[in-house]
Amino acid sequence: MFLTKDNLILGVVLGMLAPFLGLLGFYFGKFSALSFTDFLQFLVIYKTLFTAVISVSLIVNAGIFTLYINLGKDKTAIGIFAATCIYAIVCIVLKFWL
Repeated sequence: MFLTKDNLILGVVLGMLAPFLGLLGFYFGKFSALSFTDFLQFLVIYKTLFTAVISVSLIVNAGIFTLYINLGKDKTAIGIFAATCIYAIVCIVLKFWL
């Protein structure tokens, strides 16, 4: 159903939600021994790990962006790209001011 729509709002929503899948994947892949709350606190303390998690999370966005570009759903792809840019800016701000 999502793959057939070409909607900017859908792209923004997908682009905002998809990085959480990357975050969960990183957590379950590397840090499942910790509680999720401890994992988030660990990210705040170790900024280099924070950067790695954000990179993995945004790769998920790159994947769905590529999928929608290949399907010819340009409006949705633009929404995903816009959300990715917003995430990137927020992450840069957090990295330097946390």
